[in-house]
This record gives sequence, C-alpha cells and structure tokens, in this order.
Amino acid sequence: MKKYLISILLLCAFSLSVAEANENYTSIKSPYPIAKTLDRLEKILKSKGIRVFARIDHGAGARKVGKLLHPSQLLIFGNPRMGSPLMNEAPMMGLELPMKALVWEDDRGQIWLSYLNPSVLQQRHGLNNKKIIKKMTEALNVVTHKAVAKD
Repeated sequence: MKKYLISILLLCAFSLSVAEANENYTSIKSPYPIAKTLDRLEKILKSKGIRVFARIDHGAGARKVGKLLHPSQLLIFGNPRMGSPLMNEAPMMGLELPMKALVWEDDRGQIWLSYLNPSVLQQRHGLNNKKIIKKMTEALNVVTHKAVAKD
C-alpha cells in the first residue's frame, strides 16, 4: 500500500510538472524538417518587420564537442516597439528579450516549434502592460501557426 501511494504521488508530481510546462510554453507540431520550419518562420517574421538577431544550431554545437543531441535550432527575434516599453517597466526583461523560438525533434522524430508564452513573462516580472503582452501573444500565435501550416 505504501509503494502504491508513493507511485501515485510521483505520478501526480510528474503530471503537475507536465501541466506547468504546457501552461508556460506553446508547442506546435510541424510537418516540415527543422531547417525548413525555421526558414519559414524567419521569412514570416522579416516580412512583418520583426528583426531576426540570430539562429543557433544546438545540434551542430554538440557535434563540435563530440556530444549527441536531438536536432534543435533556436531563432532569436524581436520588435523593439513591443520590447522596449516592457524593459522600461521591468529592466530585468532584458534577460528575457528578444523572444526565442525553438524547433526541435522528439524521440519519435516529430518536429515541434515551441516558444515561451508571454503571459509567463508578465507574471515573472509583474508587468502591468497587458496590451503589449496580448499583442505579443497574438503575434506569436499567428506567425508560428503560419510557419507550420501546410502549403
């Protein structure tokens, strides 16, 4: 009975951490390979006047030091019109911005496009500018879903 209760508690703890991850991040399945998914996202962002700062291939970095890593690439992008007011309100937002999107492959070979939900930033930094958080959320939702949409 004691082992059974411990198992249930562990399962509940795991479920809570998965639920928390789902509330903090949005992950969308992509029908495209990692590079193509990020190419599509980058093109969409640039067409909307959003600056792309960097693209990081985590897998390539791991290979350079002789390590294995599931394929993943990170895109760093931002819009100072939205980010600057948030950093004025909470200077530590400079650690969070610019925004990032991660395209990664899971154990089954499925490609995912993931990003941190702006509401997490709002809570983490006690931001009052709900209008910009709402705009960021809507913009991320639009561009990421468009990037993974089948042509």
